[in-house]
Amino acid sequence: MSTSDDALVIGGRSYQSRLLVGTGKYRDLDETRAAIEASGAEIVTVALRRSNIGQDPDQPNLLDVLPPDRYTILPNTAGCYTARDAVRTCRLARELLGGHQLIKLEVLGDEKTLYPEMRETFRAAEELVADGFEVMVYMNDDPVAARQLEEIGCVAVMPLAAPIGSGLGIQNRYTLLEIIEQAGVPVLVDAGVGTASDAAVAMELGCDGVLMNSAIAGAREPVRMAAAMRQAVAAGREAWRAGRIPRKRNASASSPLSGTFF
Repeated sequence: MSTSDDALVIGGRSYQSRLLVGTGKYRDLDETRAAIEASGAEIVTVALRRSNIGQDPDQPNLLDVLPPDRYTILPNTAGCYTARDAVRTCRLARELLGGHQLIKLEVLGDEKTLYPEMRETFRAAEELVADGFEVMVYMNDDPVAARQLEEIGCVAVMPLAAPIGSGLGIQNRYTLLEIIEQAGVPVLVDAGVGTASDAAVAMELGCDGVLMNSAIAGAREPVRMAAAMRQAVAAGREAWRAGRIPRKRNASASSPLSGTFF
């Protein structure tokens, strides 16, 4: 968890946790609930095309184990390949959640890489913002695109660190730094995290948060991994706030040589 004087603010609302987690790929709803509780996350993302939050009254409802009065439910448009489908999915989510405006926009370009289709992403972002949605947007690691999405009115940009579900870790720290340094909205790494050290690196770079699903749900022990990710995100944030020492090629003694007793 973040300290009380270091809240994450998205869409005007403050959160103490900077770890956002997905709800897919778990063995069952009990494991989903236990892992998310262990993560300490306050924002949980739900793929509306894959999870039941009321569309089918005859199936188990995810909201029974993740109640909206305890968590901020972040509907996402995973599985959408066009702006039209993404916008329609967001509007359905708003109806199901009683006017909920905060959404995660994700428009994919192809099935193999799951990279974002940025032309369709821009189109969808413009329409959704105009319709009153608070848009957190999945994007490639492009500082220019990040700036343009912020100008459209997105409340957070979410560049990938590596392909979705790959577990490759932070492969693009320099482009992430460019995005972070210019951004006026929160920057959250979305995709690529594989283990706790990856989450810590993202936070040490200055990211405002990390969103993950596969790294937790796909672990041998998801609940234990969720707890590890919670600690990694908090530690990385505190390290970034503390400020690391400069990298040097040569040694620097931990204890000064002057003023020694003998």
